[in-house]
Amino acid sequence: MTPAQRILALAADTGAALAARGWRVACAESCTAGGIAYALTSVPGSSAWFERGWVTYSNAAKHEELGVPVALIEGLGAVSVPVVRAMALGALGRSGADLVLAVSGIAGPGGGVPGKPVGTVCLGWARRVGEAIEVRVATRHFVGDRAAVRSAAIVAALEGAIEWLR
Repeated sequence: MTPAQRILALAADTGAALAARGWRVACAESCTAGGIAYALTSVPGSSAWFERGWVTYSNAAKHEELGVPVALIEGLGAVSVPVVRAMALGALGRSGADLVLAVSGIAGPGGGVPGKPVGTVCLGWARRVGEAIEVRVATRHFVGDRAAVRSAAIVAALEGAIEWLR
């Protein structure tokens, strides 16, 4: 199975799990630049469970569109667990979605810094459970060129969503 086929299969599985729960999903993306939203909306019938997406590639967009505190970005960098957590919570609070997938990373070929090499990706998932909100976050390190890192990040985000939906 090619990476593109795997992504589409995971997107279909995510959609089926969302539909089974009657949930809607939103995405807050940086390094994947809308790739998660694209994959999810490639699934026929996705309008029943896809709410919306943000491509917050710049730090200003993360702050203005999702409410990520500037001090958090400046202090820890955009590629950090606290920032991706804030992205997920911001998207959840600004949408009618029940589940949010968020991602921020360094896809390369440049941009790596000490402690955060190219391939570092922070992922976040937030969901509503009754009146409560639950958040999961993770940092992963992927290898390969820019396309490979972005594809791996999309796969990881969708796999995390499926895991949480089952």
